[in-house]
This record gives sequence, C-alpha cells and structure tokens, in this order.
Amino acid sequence: MLPTLGAYEVSLIVIVSVNVMLALSLNIITGLCGQVSLGHAAFFGVGAYAAAVLGNLGVPFLVVLPLAGLVGCLLGLLVGLASLRVRADFLAITTMGVGFVFVGFVRKQNWLGAEMGLSNIPDHGLGDAGFVGVCLALVVAIALLSAYIKRSWLGFGFATVADDEDTSRTLGIDVAAYKLTAFVVGTFLAGVAGATYAYFTRFLIPGAFGFGVSISILAMVIVGGVGSIWGVIVAAVALTLLPEFIRVVNDYKIFIYGVLLVLTMRLSPGGLAGLVGQLSASRAEMPPRSAGAQP
Repeated sequence: MLPTLGAYEVSLIVIVSVNVMLALSLNIITGLCGQVSLGHAAFFGVGAYAAAVLGNLGVPFLVVLPLAGLVGCLLGLLVGLASLRVRADFLAITTMGVGFVFVGFVRKQNWLGAEMGLSNIPDHGLGDAGFVGVCLALVVAIALLSAYIKRSWLGFGFATVADDEDTSRTLGIDVAAYKLTAFVVGTFLAGVAGATYAYFTRFLIPGAFGFGVSISILAMVIVGGVGSIWGVIVAAVALTLLPEFIRVVNDYKIFIYGVLLVLTMRLSPGGLAGLVGQLSASRAEMPPRSAGAQP
C-alpha cells in the first residue's frame, strides 16, 4: 500500500520514472548494441501521440500502453532498416533527422493539435497511487528486461556488433538482425514511456519531443555509463531531480547537460559505472596494511 502522496510528489515520481524508462530504452540501442541515436525523443513522441489518439477512441489505459509501444517500434523498425546502410556519424545524423521530421510533421497536423497542442486526453482511471504503482512497475520491468538482455545470447550478439560490425559478419553473426532487434525493443519501450507521459500530462505539444529532449536522454546514458543498467538508472534519476532542487540548473539545462557530456567523455568515458569500477579496482590492488602499521 503506497503512502498518501501530494501532487508534487506524484509529479516527481512519474517524471523520474518516464526518464528512467527512456534512458534504459536508449541504452539498449546505444549502450548495448552501439547504434548512436540522436532522435530518441521522436519514438517517445510517437508513443505519446498514439496513446492520446487511442485514449480518445475509448481504449483503456492498460491496453494503450503496449499499443503505443507497438506504434513506437514500427517507426523504430523503419529507422532500423535505414541504419543497415549507415553507421557511426551517418547513423547519428539520420536519427537526428527523424526527430526533426517528427516534430515538423506534428506541427502541421490539426488532428494532432498542431502548434496549439493536443488536449482532452482522458484520465487513466487508476488514481494517483495506482498510476504511480504502474510507473514504478514499468521501471522495474524494463530494468529487469535490460539486465536479462545484457546477460543473454542476444546481449552477447549486441556487444559483438557494437565492438566491430565487420568482424561480426566474418564470424557469421547476422548483424542486420541484431541491429533491427535493438531498435525494435528500444523504441517499443520508448513508446510505452511516451504513453505514460501522455496520460500524466494530458496535454501534448511538439516541443516536448524536440532535439533537446533527445540530448537529455543521451546525456543520462553517457553520464551513467554506456551499457550499464544501474549507472543509467542513477544518472537518469540524478539528472531529472537536479533541476528540481537547484532551479538555476533548469534555466541552463541543455548547456549543463552538454558540459556533462564533454566532461564525461574527457575524464571518464565509462561514465559513473566506469568510475566506480576504476575505484573498486584501485582499492582491490592496494596492498594490505600490516598489523603494526600506523594509520
């Protein structure tokens, strides 16, 4: 039984949960499979708008969640097919373009609210406690799924593709299948996160899914440690809460996220998880202190 939560606490928990889901979903594509995506907010937005449309058609919230994920992964499949012919910088530019196309498309569609935004999204009907419970359950489920994938043969395949696609092909690994799988799974989860966001805010505008959002999600993955499950979760929680407790951060959020990206890549490419690993290794290599040694 969840304790009674105020509106602010509910808002904070939901937004943190959505960002953790988004960071974990991108971590499957970028962290585990090595496919750089700069347009992840587009899949987030597709799920959100799909949920709004389905909700207005009378589809229950718990049914909308997987359906919005399916809509997100359909777009992910298309982008994944495009990724088969490009890699590295070209893939990053391609996914960034998808993000701009999505925002531009929504802004011209009156049935999606265009620039004025889409409102009148129905209530989820679960109450605050029920909705928070669903959000937390989704976070746990996605984290467990990510951990399972990382330790499965699928995860080993992702890691091989991320290390060297050409060598993977030489070893007989179906690189195309692994890349498509990563995009489909990651974008499905982003679509689910989008549906959760839509039912929470009950109002969508194109700007909520712009390039800055994609950079924020990428920052959570890189700062936490590319490929690390717990590191990405910690970074997503920290980078979401930081602007809440230090208001000046919110005014310069994208700038600060950019600085964090640069500092992380320069000082600790492995992110938070890599830094913790280095500290643990250094401590393990320290010679034991003799019994008579002075402190």
